[in-house]
Parts: sequence; structure tokens; C-alpha cells
Amino acid sequence: MKRVAVILSGSGVFDGSEIHEAVLTLLAIDQNGGEYQIFAPDKYQHHVINHITGDEMNEKRNILIESARIARGDIKSLALLNSDNFDALIIPGGFGAAKNLSSYAFKGPEMDIDKDFTKAVESFHKAGKPIGGLCITPVVLAKIINGATVTLGNNNDSVAHIDVVGGTHKDTTYGEVVYDKENNLFTTPCYMLDGSISEVYNGATNIVKEIFKHI
Repeated sequence: MKRVAVILSGSGVFDGSEIHEAVLTLLAIDQNGGEYQIFAPDKYQHHVINHITGDEMNEKRNILIESARIARGDIKSLALLNSDNFDALIIPGGFGAAKNLSSYAFKGPEMDIDKDFTKAVESFHKAGKPIGGLCITPVVLAKIINGATVTLGNNNDSVAHIDVVGGTHKDTTYGEVVYDKENNLFTTPCYMLDGSISEVYNGATNIVKEIFKHI
């Protein structure tokens, strides 16, 4: 059975993992005969957003504890992730990738990246194991993996930043997956496009199927 490490960054599109993308990725792994273990950083998230109003809330939340909501409690600290135990790595999107796994939302291409996240990506990359990124995550992956070819969909402000961080962007539409053969890297836009949950499901399913072909 193919074993996949999934990294989450909280619970909720505006300050953590995009929940639809996260759950549909887990579903796709299961539907295609794989199994997963979820990981998240054990630290405070950048801030907490009221998902009704969009306002910042005066409270602190731990990324690991928030991600455990999606994982139904079956989750481990990102610091414990060992690529030797898995066949592939997948990271759903959401602003958590740009606020908690990195500071892309605030610093753009000059972003800082969580050290445990960097270590995980570099470990899978060095081992030649497939890495998948959904939504905004590819811009962070392109910062870590020099010369990566990725997609953020098309016609959005972040596309130009791929070149700035040293990567190459390919335009895509709903459900399409870009495969960077040299880096064994797979990316799909999901909610970087103004799509429906069905289209996000297609993206999550397609990226998992493509990754499983290369395990």
C-alpha cells in the first residue's frame, strides 16, 4: 500500500489549510488504495481570522491542534516526519501555506519558510520521492526547490512570483496537473481558480492519481 505524508497548516482557508482541499486530498488517497499520515507544525499560527467577517480575532491557536480537527485527532508534529517511512508527500493549500508554513502572504517572494517544512520537502526531494502541492502551496515549493516547474492556475498576482523565486510557471485550468519530471513535483491550482467544490475534487483526485503512477 502506498503511504503518503500530508502536511496541514491549520483549519480554515483564511488562516490555515483549505478544508475542502485537505479533505478531498485525503479522500483521493483512500479511494486510490493509499494510506496517509497527517502532520502539522507544533507552533502558534500567524493569526486567527473570523471566517464570517474576515476580521482578525484577538486569540492564539496552535497549528497542530487546529489541524487535528481535520485529522480527527490522528496527527503528528511536523518535526517527527521522516521521509524514509513514506512514498510521497502532499500539501493542500489555503492561506496557512502562505502564513504558517511560510511568510509568503506578508513578504511575497522574499518569504521565510518554516524550518521543519523546508526539511521535509528537501528530504523527499533528495530521495527522489513525489511531492504534490495544491492551490498556493506551489509558490512555496518553488522557493525551496530550485528551478521547479509549477502551476498556480492562470492570471493571478502570484504567477509572476514563480519566476522571482527561480521557478517556471505553466498556466492551467480546473483539474489540470503539472508534472515537473526532473524534480518529481506535481502541482494543481484548485481554489487558485474560481472553481466549484467538484472542480477542486477533480484536481485533488487527479494529482493523487498522477503521483501514484510515479511511486
